[in-house]
Amino acid sequence: MEDKNKTNQHHNHKNDNVEHSYHNKVNSSKNKSKNESSQHKDHDSHDHTDHHRMMIKDFKLRFWISLVFTLPILALSPMVQDLFGFELSFFGETDKYILFGLSTIVFFYGGWPFLKGIVDELKEKQPGMMTLIAVAITVAWGYSTATTFGLEGSSFFWELATLVDIMLLGHWIEMKSVLGASRSLEELVKLMPSEAHLLKNGSTVDVKLDELKEGDLVLVLPGEKIPVDGIITDGQSNVNESMVTGEAKPVIKEKNSKVIGGTINGNGSLTVKVEQVGENAYLNKVINMVRDAQSVKSKTQNLADRIAFWLTIIALSVGFITLATWLLLGKEFSFAMERMATVMVIACPHALGLAVPLVVAISTSISAQRGLLIRNRTAFENSRKITMMVFDKTGTLTKGNFGVTRLGSFIDEFDDNDILKYAGALESRSEHPLAMGIMNKVKESEIEIPQVDNFNAITGKGIEGEVESKNIKVVSPGYLKDKNIEIPDSAYKNEAETVVFLLVDNTLTGFIAMSDEIREESYEAIKMLQDNNIKCIMMTGDNEVVAKSVSDELGLDGYYAGLLPDQKLEKIKEFQKKGEFVAMTGDGINDAPALAIADVGIAVGSGTDVAAETADIILVNSNPQDITTLVLFGKATYRKMIENFIWATGYNVVAIPLAAGVLYSSGILISPAMGAVFMSLSTIVVALNAQLLKRKMKVVEEEV
Repeated sequence: MEDKNKTNQHHNHKNDNVEHSYHNKVNSSKNKSKNESSQHKDHDSHDHTDHHRMMIKDFKLRFWISLVFTLPILALSPMVQDLFGFELSFFGETDKYILFGLSTIVFFYGGWPFLKGIVDELKEKQPGMMTLIAVAITVAWGYSTATTFGLEGSSFFWELATLVDIMLLGHWIEMKSVLGASRSLEELVKLMPSEAHLLKNGSTVDVKLDELKEGDLVLVLPGEKIPVDGIITDGQSNVNESMVTGEAKPVIKEKNSKVIGGTINGNGSLTVKVEQVGENAYLNKVINMVRDAQSVKSKTQNLADRIAFWLTIIALSVGFITLATWLLLGKEFSFAMERMATVMVIACPHALGLAVPLVVAISTSISAQRGLLIRNRTAFENSRKITMMVFDKTGTLTKGNFGVTRLGSFIDEFDDNDILKYAGALESRSEHPLAMGIMNKVKESEIEIPQVDNFNAITGKGIEGEVESKNIKVVSPGYLKDKNIEIPDSAYKNEAETVVFLLVDNTLTGFIAMSDEIREESYEAIKMLQDNNIKCIMMTGDNEVVAKSVSDELGLDGYYAGLLPDQKLEKIKEFQKKGEFVAMTGDGINDAPALAIADVGIAVGSGTDVAAETADIILVNSNPQDITTLVLFGKATYRKMIENFIWATGYNVVAIPLAAGVLYSSGILISPAMGAVFMSLSTIVVALNAQLLKRKMKVVEEEV
């Protein structure tokens, strides 16, 4: 165990621009990490998902209570009694006041979410579904109340109650099927430690981050998160910058190197001079980018709200025109009011409340079974419009970890298993990502590794030890160059690979090549998307060589390398300005701003919480091929929604003019009871049509 605590050194990359370093974890830093992970538990109380669940519970409760009150309202309504040919009376003339009282409870209690919703929509200057419902139930209640207390005409209390019930049911179904709210900003905040080790008068003092100022010196111990943006004044270490670049391979940092707050220190202690704190810190800038992007995106209305907006305009316009027209024609006010009320109530069809929720419930359920979690319904609807798919590389198109892609022996006495056995014996003493890649290959190949003795680091070049009485070395190309050992051409395939070499008793015996492997599903996913006329672009924080290699291998339409989070976001904006409807697929913190600003944000399920909480849709199985399924499902869902809207509102083309009285002179005037029949039929048709979506999506799935 004593050997294991030695300072492990590095394998150099073929081009000396990537180093393969080995380090040990410090127990105290493990404890630090645990403490950091629990520092932000208070954020849980602000969980928007819990709020969303409370809203679902509220709609459910309001629906059932309103339904209980609706039954006696229907039984006491004269229109319903006439329609079904029965008579029922409890207290004679007093029944109408009971009807008024029960309906008023339904209006204010059951209708409250819609009455509140109209205020919110009008504040946002985006009248939609809530506005349409609120107008309809307010007119129904107001007119019916007037008829109860003296105005000549028939009440719409039964219409009010059933409309509230169906709309509550629709919202309950829809919200239940799309449970999810963004916690991305909270997840980003969790990335920063809450304290830093301030160097003051030769000693360290733990202080809150907001107490630091520019020019202060802070100490960062092995394994800790770097608390600030700054410059290293002393020390050398590997730093995991995956939260910024998305690349898992640690970066060597030494004196005068810049570091970013939230990244993770590796094996060495660092002294960092504070440069940016508070709002100027890079991570806070990322948080602001996500917030701004989500704010822009939230202004997009879904299909139901857009249609509801126009129905509201039509209902109000035709309603008031009807009132004015009949008054100008000399008809009594009660007649004109009844025509106006009938028009405005009929303009808000019951079926509209179920047209989308039923389709959404079915599509989200089937999508979830296929590995697609729909968090933003509008984005799902819009997936049919995607013209460009932008992919992150690491963890999205690739597996996100350095794995063994090739290995081989240079001499006949050793086969591939021998190369893995001896290399694995040494690498078992390291916890570096590249060493872990070799060990995963050893495990996959079910190779038993022998005992290693006299384990030692070869300064800056690799590691060595005694295995089965042989001197074994795993070294970098730089070591071979120093020893004038010629490297066979077969060791290299492309510059994107990191290659290490095995020496047995100082004889070059074999090689192991590692890289971030491309997912097998990525090839088919790219082909299918391109076959659907969707351009495929890759944006990565990785270097040009690796990016070009992956792009060429997959046949992408283009790529951008070495991008930071803000640069990814700006690229998305550029594409959008050129008229592209952009979907972004990513898995890391560095993808969060781009996921938020993209027209459709898609997170890989194996990625970070930040990516998942920022995205509109999550690929549970981390399978890029599921993106094609998403696009085709989105198209099928949208078509079914349009069909349902036609069924839900189509009868209005006939019903509204007749309700307004355009054929009154011919003796044709639609009664509220007949309007109820039309609406009931459209509701049944909408429900049956929604069920046909299951068959359509099954066909789509078989095609994929």
